[in-house]
Amino acid sequence: MNIKKLTALALSGALSLTLLSGCGKKEGTTLKVGATPAPHAEILTVVKDILAKEDITLEIVEFTDYRTPNDSTEDGSIDANYFQHITYMNNYNEENGTHLVSVGAIHYEPFGLYPSKAATLAELSDGALIGVPNDTTNEARALLLLEQAGLITLKDGVGINATKLDIVDNPKHLELVELEAAQLTSRLADLDLAVINGNYAIGAGLSITQALAVEASDGAAAEAYCNVLSVKEGSENNEAIQALLTALQSDEVKTFIEETYSGGVVPLF
Repeated sequence: MNIKKLTALALSGALSLTLLSGCGKKEGTTLKVGATPAPHAEILTVVKDILAKEDITLEIVEFTDYRTPNDSTEDGSIDANYFQHITYMNNYNEENGTHLVSVGAIHYEPFGLYPSKAATLAELSDGALIGVPNDTTNEARALLLLEQAGLITLKDGVGINATKLDIVDNPKHLELVELEAAQLTSRLADLDLAVINGNYAIGAGLSITQALAVEASDGAAAEAYCNVLSVKEGSENNEAIQALLTALQSDEVKTFIEETYSGGVVPLF
């Protein structure tokens, strides 16, 4: 064998070792990702199988509130979270001094106005009780949906920053009952109607087709309330996190979402 061939073989061998070494960067990696049970943890179950093929173990840590997964991501107890929309995350950073960033948009969950004691909007009595989430961003979103349904009127231009103080017309004298988002489904029987976050509605077995009013899935709402994969700033380019994002935005996940949630969850990729 001549020297040129030996040199070529040596270079080829060195290149193969380099590629194997590069491929091994994620080997044995475990990612802890916080999520609320539905649809986020359910979607992550699909992702778990995809990542396993890349030697990444996905550990899904379920939470039932909106606060703990962000605090756990900030303090490093978990590597990422997937439960919230971008506006909530940004507001949480502002109010709590956290440093969370979006790695990418995954889906949108239209807010729904769900019936209870009142089966239709026409059945609403004067002074009816309407449940709304009590956190800043989601309450504003609820108010916008109530306006869309023709039940209240808000000041011009308040948009996603709306508060109860911005209600300028409330002809049925509706009483807004502010509750933690997670409690709205369990308290639904005490209310006439409730505006419920998509994940909690799904978790309680409610279908978006039951809602008396639904946010449009195109336009400003889908952009302002897109659900994102979140990490602490500085981790967004981590190789395993990027693999997680790719898996979340895969055809397998898109098919699962479309076949499972019947419009209650809308993929944004």
